Amino acid sequence: MLFLSALLLLVAFLVGSVPVGHALLTRAGINVRLNNAHNLGVENVLRRVGPGLAFASASLDFFKGFTAVLMASSLQRPDLTVLAALAAYLGHLNPPRALFGNTAPRGRGNLVLLGTLAALPVTDAVPFWVALLPVLVYAGLTGYWGFVSTATLGGLLAFTLAMLVVPVGVPARLAALGLLVTATWRFKENLGRILDGTEPRFGDEVPLAGKRSDEVVAAFMIHPMTLENFWSAQRFAWLRPLVERGVVSEVSVRQMAERLRPMKVGELRGIRTADGKAIRCYLLSSPLLPDVFRDQPELATQRAIEGARLAHELGAEVFGLGAFWSVVGNKGVDVQAAVPEITVTNGGAYTSGTIKAAIPGILLHFQETGRDLKAATAGIVGANGVVAFGIARTIAPQVGRLIMIGRDMERLERSAATLRRANKDTEIVTTTSYDTLKEADLIFSATSDPNPVIFPQHVKPGAWIFDEGRPADVDESVEKVPGVRIIPGGVVRPPGGMTSNIDLQFGEGAVPACLAETLIIAATGEHDRKSLGPQTLSENINFFVDQADKLGFTVVD
Repeated sequence: MLFLSALLLLVAFLVGSVPVGHALLTRAGINVRLNNAHNLGVENVLRRVGPGLAFASASLDFFKGFTAVLMASSLQRPDLTVLAALAAYLGHLNPPRALFGNTAPRGRGNLVLLGTLAALPVTDAVPFWVALLPVLVYAGLTGYWGFVSTATLGGLLAFTLAMLVVPVGVPARLAALGLLVTATWRFKENLGRILDGTEPRFGDEVPLAGKRSDEVVAAFMIHPMTLENFWSAQRFAWLRPLVERGVVSEVSVRQMAERLRPMKVGELRGIRTADGKAIRCYLLSSPLLPDVFRDQPELATQRAIEGARLAHELGAEVFGLGAFWSVVGNKGVDVQAAVPEITVTNGGAYTSGTIKAAIPGILLHFQETGRDLKAATAGIVGANGVVAFGIARTIAPQVGRLIMIGRDMERLERSAATLRRANKDTEIVTTTSYDTLKEADLIFSATSDPNPVIFPQHVKPGAWIFDEGRPADVDESVEKVPGVRIIPGGVVRPPGGMTSNIDLQFGEGAVPACLAETLIIAATGEHDRKSLGPQTLSENINFFVDQADKLGFTVVD
């Protein structure tokens, strides 16, 4: 009897794992991974493929659960029958890799659950009202609150409580609890999105790539710069008081952050270009702190690849890498190779373009204060980098002296030699010492250092600093130096009045230029303009500057 019971539970698991709905939609040419729990499952299938295929797919999943329970009832043991319901649900959510490989669908499994609940009273495993109660609770919570995930959990909680008052054995009650625990784990991401305010409600139309000609969808990868940023996501806010009181250590939080896969933490809405096209942008995060990018580049690259896959599943057509994500995987090259289904960009071209657009205004304002540019000294921090060298090339003809600061003296000298040939009247100095910045009237900084590199001892009173670094290259204490003006670089205001549930820390209604590039690619459909690798083409820089102006993006200076 024990052997037969175990065999029937195994059969129930395998029946639950059979990809019948998946196979039907795949044969119809539907990308099933775009019709999953990220995008409202069956409801989204209904919108995308019509009632016929949606009903057929749902019916197959329903009868899968019903059949698994019905087969287990052959031994006429109610406890085993309820355990078979759990086995079928587990099979559906965690099918063997032989059926799907490494990319199993991420559906909620609600139709399988409904099928098992329908079969339980038919097989006399539970009274009819016990199976009906969770369905009524589910319908009521869906109608009142609109979140399918919480409605499912509410229904399963009601089922678990009902099983405590009916004459069934302990295994059956544990099976009911197992259904609730399994669903809670399955819906953990949905619950997090409810806390963050990004979970769609039942009836909301979820945007998908290519679905509408007047709306495009993009996704952008962010990460916290400090633990303070980590708490800004509501799903993690509960940890803050525990850390402050010493109940949970910062080390534990950092270790947890390294284990978390990318998740959707925010949305940008209200962006509408000058030609009337709406842009929806999902903000994704794997909450790695800056030091992880330096110390564990392989982990960071893997998380970026997982983020690109999630962006594709969410229906985005362009995936942008922000802050330190922009330098992982050979500056996005490896990420694009791993996920060719979606366009990946590191945002370098438009970032360079915003600098090109902002510098003339900065120099003009500097002169309007009564200072002579030809007598001024400019310091370039991070001059070994492409962006900072581009700044040096722009301002070298306009100042009397240029100080180029970087880590690699040999490369600095090669770059300086190029500038000296083109700017014979400008004195050009190369150094690895930040102390020379004390001589600069204008400072332009663009490094990828995770920590500030410019401090009060490096800055003279009255200096102007254009900080392109992300995170900021300038320490907050520099603001206390008399007369210093700090200008954040690479900040863009999208058209239409953007709103967001998460603070990007670039000012209200503003985004970094790398994010703006992601939006522009989505709006124009010019996917070949993406920025990947260390090189940035001048024609692409000019393209983004021109298109940003046409679409209504403005550089904040």
